[in-house]
Amino acid sequence: MELWGDKSLTQYARVGCVALRECGDYVVALGTRFGLLNWENQSVTTVSHLEQDKPNNRFNDGKVDPAGRFVAGTMAEESSPGVWEKEQGSLYTLYADCSVVKQLGQLGISNGLDWSLDHQTFYHIDSLTYAVHAFDYDLQSGKIANRRLLYKLEEEERMPDGMCIDIEGKLWVACIDAGRIIRLDPETGKRLQTVKMPTPRITSCCFGGKDYSELYVTSASDGLSQEELTKEPHAGEIFKVTGLGVKGIPQYSFAG
Repeated sequence: MELWGDKSLTQYARVGCVALRECGDYVVALGTRFGLLNWENQSVTTVSHLEQDKPNNRFNDGKVDPAGRFVAGTMAEESSPGVWEKEQGSLYTLYADCSVVKQLGQLGISNGLDWSLDHQTFYHIDSLTYAVHAFDYDLQSGKIANRRLLYKLEEEERMPDGMCIDIEGKLWVACIDAGRIIRLDPETGKRLQTVKMPTPRITSCCFGGKDYSELYVTSASDGLSQEELTKEPHAGEIFKVTGLGVKGIPQYSFAG
C-alpha cells in the first residue's frame, strides 16, 4: 500500500467519489486509485492503482452496495469542450479485503448508480449513451449481468449524470445541462415527475435530513463562460428540495 500526504487530494488527483466506512473514516476513488482516507491526518492510503495505461482517465461516480462493497466507475477527461473519447471507462468493485474486480468495460462516462430495494437489480448510467440501464445483480458475489435499457432520455433532458433511489423503488436522475431532476419508474420505464432547478448544470442528487425526506441536489459551474456564469449565479451551488412526498433510504458503508 502507498500513503499519500495531506496535499494529495488536491495536488495529485481529482476526487471522483467518497463513501463512509463501517469502521470510521472514508473510502475514496481519486485519479485512478482506490484509497482509504484518514480525515484526521488528511492522508490517503492507496489500496489499488488501476488503468495506469490510460493517463487521461479518472474515477467518476461511485457508491457502496448493500453488501458493503464500493462500486465506482471511470471515464476519460474531455479531449475538447463537450467531447469525450468513447469506450475508455470501466466499472470496478472494491471488496472488503481490498481486492478489485472489473465488472464492466468499454463505457463512455460511468456515472450514477444504485440498487433496487430487493438488491436483485443494479441501475447504472453511462452518460454518453443518454440512457439508464438495468442489470441483474448477484448480491452474494457482486457480479453484474444481463444489461437492458430502462430509460432513454428525451432531447430536452439532455445528458444523465448522478442518480439515487427512493423508498418506493423509483429512481431520481440528475440531467446535466437540462436544469432538472427526473423521477423514473424502473418497472414501466416511464418518467413520473420532473423537478426544475434554478441552474442548468445539475450533476447529482441524494436524499438526506432526519427522515430522508429532503433531496439534496448538486450543480456545477465548470464548462460555463464568464458571461454564462453572470447569467447563472446559482451554478455550482447545492440545493435542498422539500415537499416531494417521498423519502429516500440511508446509504450503505464500506465493509473494509
